[in-house]
Amino acid sequence: MNWSKKILNAPIIGDVTKKVASMKANSDAQNIAAHFTQFLQPVFADTPELKEEVFKIRHNVYCEELGFEPIRPNGMETDEFDEQSMFAMIKHKPSDSYASCVRIVRAANEGELLPIEKYCAAAIENPKLDPRNFDRKEVCEISRLAVRAEFRRRRTDQFTGSATGVISEHSYSETELRCFPFIAIGLYMVAASMAIDSGIRHVYVMMEPRLARSMKFVGIKFEALGTPVEYHGTRGPYYINPDIFLNNLTPGFKSLYDAIHDDLATQLVDTIE
Repeated sequence: MNWSKKILNAPIIGDVTKKVASMKANSDAQNIAAHFTQFLQPVFADTPELKEEVFKIRHNVYCEELGFEPIRPNGMETDEFDEQSMFAMIKHKPSDSYASCVRIVRAANEGELLPIEKYCAAAIENPKLDPRNFDRKEVCEISRLAVRAEFRRRRTDQFTGSATGVISEHSYSETELRCFPFIAIGLYMVAASMAIDSGIRHVYVMMEPRLARSMKFVGIKFEALGTPVEYHGTRGPYYINPDIFLNNLTPGFKSLYDAIHDDLATQLVDTIE
């Protein structure tokens, strides 16, 4: 079955909605940037080797785990929109393994469409925010967000006093495990950083309404564009732009975004040099 005829974001957010929604105040968020960057790092996937890692993560999640796509002989999940996309991952630094990936799809060249335009245009019920209204160089879509199961579902052992988990022969402390639910949030911030630095002004995504609601707790306020539809859960079209994003982040998560943005900017400078 053609993936693009499906709603584009699979149910791969794990416990992030419960984790974020349970925050009663911003105090817990104040230390997120330091905690996140201690164990996790954004990686701009701009080489063939790094892009292969992206496609392997997608294959692991969408093909092997969830069965949304058939198993590929080469172990990499790709589609027609990858040629017009930018990619990034989040790496778990202690184990030197890639935990998750995301892409932003652009439509700057003649004849290029965003996935939401090609397959889900009818879902956009707000004509003022239809991507066709804007400069093609200033629109993008966040898609193919994927988090490996071991970084999404990991639990410490249920015995009293247990403080570690083991993934791929690497022992994870309880402190490390507590930052894993924020990987999905980090991916959206990685995508935001790439989009803003690329001159993007209008961002689209198909996502679960419950995730959109939960993102509001950290100040990421997506605007619903239409009625959600059912596919592997409920998905709907959403919109955000840099002003909405940057002006509403809570202080703790603004610090996380700044840390992610600075790290990616350094990588880009190193690449140019």
